[in-house]
Amino acid sequence: MVRPIIQKKDTIMREAISANERLSITLRFLATGNSFEDLKFITRTSPQAIGKIVFETCEVITQCLQRQQAIKIPRTPEEWREISNAFATTWNFPHCVGAIDGKHVAIRKPPESGSFYFNYKKFFSIVLMAVVGADYEFIMVDAGVNGRVSDGGVIAVTEFGRLLDDGSLGLPEPAPLHQNDVIAMPYVFVGDDAFAMSENLLKPYGGDRLESDQRIYNYRLSRARRVTENAFGILTARFGVFQKAMQLSPEKATLITMTCCYLHNFLRKKSRCYIGPGAVDWEDANHEMHAGEWRASQRQLEGLRATMNRNAGNTARLVRDAFRHYFCTQGQVPWQDSM
Repeated sequence: MVRPIIQKKDTIMREAISANERLSITLRFLATGNSFEDLKFITRTSPQAIGKIVFETCEVITQCLQRQQAIKIPRTPEEWREISNAFATTWNFPHCVGAIDGKHVAIRKPPESGSFYFNYKKFFSIVLMAVVGADYEFIMVDAGVNGRVSDGGVIAVTEFGRLLDDGSLGLPEPAPLHQNDVIAMPYVFVGDDAFAMSENLLKPYGGDRLESDQRIYNYRLSRARRVTENAFGILTARFGVFQKAMQLSPEKATLITMTCCYLHNFLRKKSRCYIGPGAVDWEDANHEMHAGEWRASQRQLEGLRATMNRNAGNTARLVRDAFRHYFCTQGQVPWQDSM
């Protein structure tokens, strides 16, 4: 896909670096996170040339995979229902159309930026926001917001957030969760305390003194939301460029981040060994959760800070209560009490 675009012509003075070498250099940088200075010894290419090659090739990879729709926000009710059916089958959470989360990607301090990129964890970063499907693929990715915006407010400045707010995502019309129910329930995204709850975005019950049915709801939501943790975990483990602060400008760090996300989806679909057995969290026959291999990585991306907004609307609370009731009645699974 990329060869016709990244191949350069030979000149009288010298032969051009081949498309194969350009792609190899770029993938090696993304996979190892080694500096351009380190890569010069392996690639026999100057750091200056490597820097130019990496960013040019990342732009082309992203453009090619965009045309392939490697990351695609569904726009029709039918497409959203496919995702919902996958969550219901795999994670026993009906009407779930995605798990949403955000992470801080560490970067060097941009010159003359003050505290604009300085986050609550005391390092400089850009924010990576994503919605993840039931099979660890990214449905939506947005990167580049300054790290200072470190709570649920970051979702409002993404395309996904704007579409969610104005009802333009094309979600299916509300429908009963069970064939014996008469109340129509909306299709929802699941998230954590970093986000403000709404009719279409559910989060856990907070506090230490929860009733049994609230704890069951929290378990069921956490089980569905785990796909985001694993997607980010695999991304960080497979692409070493996330293992330390990127010594790049916010714009270039954003390009690198988006390229890795597109490659994640591409490899998820094309390569059986990209996510091998034990790579992600898995449940045994008794539904005990076992940690995926990515959790042993020395560095993980930092999550967003919990939002201070506790003023969820009455409709959002009623929707959450209805899901809680469903999980303790028609929608219960045999192992949830012991969990």
